[in-house]
Amino acid sequence: MQQYVIDRNFSGGDCSRHEAILAGECLKPVQGSLLLEDGTMFEGTSFGYERASAGEVVFSTGMVGYPESLTDPSFAGQILTLTYPIIGNYGIPDRSMWEDDKIHVSGLIVSNYIDTPSHVQSSMNLGTWLREEKIPALEIKDTRLLTKHIRTHGTMLGKIVFDEYIPFYDPNSDNLVAQISTEEVLEEGSGDTTIVLIDCGAKHNLVRCLLARNVRVLTIPWDYDLFSQAHRLHFDGIIISSGPGNPKMVDKTIQTIRTALEYQVPTLGICLGHQLLALAAGGDTYKLKFGHRSQNQPCLLHDTRRCYITTQNHGFAVGELPTDFSPWFVNANDGSNEGMKHTRYPFLSVQFHPEAAPGPEDTEWVFDYFLERIRRR
Repeated sequence: MQQYVIDRNFSGGDCSRHEAILAGECLKPVQGSLLLEDGTMFEGTSFGYERASAGEVVFSTGMVGYPESLTDPSFAGQILTLTYPIIGNYGIPDRSMWEDDKIHVSGLIVSNYIDTPSHVQSSMNLGTWLREEKIPALEIKDTRLLTKHIRTHGTMLGKIVFDEYIPFYDPNSDNLVAQISTEEVLEEGSGDTTIVLIDCGAKHNLVRCLLARNVRVLTIPWDYDLFSQAHRLHFDGIIISSGPGNPKMVDKTIQTIRTALEYQVPTLGICLGHQLLALAAGGDTYKLKFGHRSQNQPCLLHDTRRCYITTQNHGFAVGELPTDFSPWFVNANDGSNEGMKHTRYPFLSVQFHPEAAPGPEDTEWVFDYFLERIRRR
């Protein structure tokens, strides 16, 4: 439900513009504003936690999957705008279905919030969840105008404010991966193949996909010294997970990947992991104008006409491919790189999420392709 404040100026007259009347006083929704760094402001009604928050304002064009998106660590430091016009209508499922143990967005912007969800798996409404997690959210009505503004001028910093002042905050100036990565080694499964998962902000569904393929998963922190004698682990391959922020800030993971390439360890990078693999191998990355965030990004298998519909959530991309790597996938919308493979060794990566959640399962075969190359060695 929305938050309300008592209008002390009401004296029993017309209350038609207010939401309710209680004891002769009008109750009106709490109002807030989204302020962009170029001075553009969008006023809205609060339905989350009433506190100011700053970050990078981005948009996602997905039609479903807001619980998964809000708990995706890749959204850390970002104020997320959802372009689908109705949000909240199916509520929030049990935490076992989230992609992490908490909400990671810095704020949420929607057009129409529904506080009366209808779904068999719903355990609470969206507003209640946001308030429990202390995440601000605004219903601004014109998310189309906001999205068009970002598409025209590019992703920019912003802040949700009520009465207090806070400065703008650029999440890409910090190492966000260090803030959200696991702090200890975690072991799951008992399969015939052992994969080290470098946790740069992995979604839970990545581990689910691996466990379903008879894989023993060792999840390690982003800065774990994987190849030191003190931390020696026995494994068959490495997966570098997705995650938030600027890939060039994740220096220790890049160094670990360089060592893995020297030892010719089979390696798969996903999303941020794709960018980190490119940097470790000598390539380069750049910031996209407004990023790819949706469950309907079309990706062409390189040099073919086969197109896969993918889930994506990233603001950076690989520009210059490393030596001895060839394109694997290309974005059908803007031509940006969506994947690469080494010409000789089992080093490969994709910019999209084969583990989806939310989104189509069209590219889960990427895991099978990678594991097959490991198991036949």
